[in-house]
Amino acid sequence: MKSRFRRVVLSLISVCTAAVAQTSPQRLPADRLEGPAQAEVLVLGTYHMGNPGRDIVNMNADDVLVPKRQAEMREVLAVLGKFRPTKIAIEADSDSPKIKLYDDYLAGKHELSRDEREQIGFQLAKEFKLQKVYGIDEHEDFPYLPLQDYAKARGRDKELESLMGRFAKSVQERNAYLQSHTILQMLLRTNSDDAVRQDFALYALYAHFGEENDYAGAELLTDWYKRNIRIHTHLLNIIEPGDRVLVIYGSGHLALLRQFVQSDPTLKLRTLEEFATVPK
Repeated sequence: MKSRFRRVVLSLISVCTAAVAQTSPQRLPADRLEGPAQAEVLVLGTYHMGNPGRDIVNMNADDVLVPKRQAEMREVLAVLGKFRPTKIAIEADSDSPKIKLYDDYLAGKHELSRDEREQIGFQLAKEFKLQKVYGIDEHEDFPYLPLQDYAKARGRDKELESLMGRFAKSVQERNAYLQSHTILQMLLRTNSDDAVRQDFALYALYAHFGEENDYAGAELLTDWYKRNIRIHTHLLNIIEPGDRVLVIYGSGHLALLRQFVQSDPTLKLRTLEEFATVPK
């Protein structure tokens, strides 16, 4: 009797182990520096189409739901569709209501909002019959107030204000560009190598605000890097060999997320520009 019970238990353990093996993702190797990439990642930096106002300096995008913009959105989806994504990751926590909302969208219970995660992510995921979208976001402090305090205490507050004015000017230029260009043209501009370099240059200048024993700017950048490298780790946790993953994120993250993907020998970075070229 004991022998029979033992065989039943071992059989159940074997079945459960096999089930876990089937459902757990096959991880990319963490110890391989050579050989071909095993997965492709297209990091799409975008403006926030729903104007959530979460950033220090925010764009004021027009209504993406009007017929003209919806026609342009279909153009964007057609271009991204050439990448043939097997997974789509968005700027949301893994347990965010936004992730669960995709199920409602598939069931016809949710009408798409202006949010770019829905306009691009949900629609493309449905087109490619993906069962879910993945949230890979991470939250860290963005200690801007200590930076302000440092600059004020050192008589450099005007200098910091000037730098923030550069951020504001960049956003104003994007607003103006969007008014006279299509969504695809806007995304191509945002994801161009020059735009990515210029955007990150503004962040890099924060490091000028600091000194020994008071690294105000460096601390801000450290937290920014920490958030983005954790986002990258979440991304790695959903990737399996052979995947083509579309990552949809606010453009401020673009430089670092691209850097992490491009530096990883198991991954191949893809760009929007590879799939579409339109007049600027």
